[in-house]
Amino acid sequence: MYVILTSKPGQFRTEIVDGLRPLAAYDYLFYGVKKATFVIAELLRDTKVKVIDEAWSPQVVNEVPSKFLEKFETPERAFSELQHLTSFGHMDTKLRKL
Repeated sequence: MYVILTSKPGQFRTEIVDGLRPLAAYDYLFYGVKKATFVIAELLRDTKVKVIDEAWSPQVVNEVPSKFLEKFETPERAFSELQHLTSFGHMDTKLRKL
């Protein structure tokens, strides 16, 4: 199974932990400005995904069980969902592969 992990600079970041294998990463650009980074990762086993809230000082670390993440059968399906989530009509949005 495959999952999409999200990080938003200055707000929160999601870290790769044991049990996840990153496959591809993309910056999400909205009118040329980076708004988020997405990582498509293979879920090797149930794990807890580390999400660090960067808006607080000190930073708050949350561990989210992978059972709460939306899962996809293939990396292609995950990417297709990512494309769907980041397109808004005729707005200038892009996914830039890293």
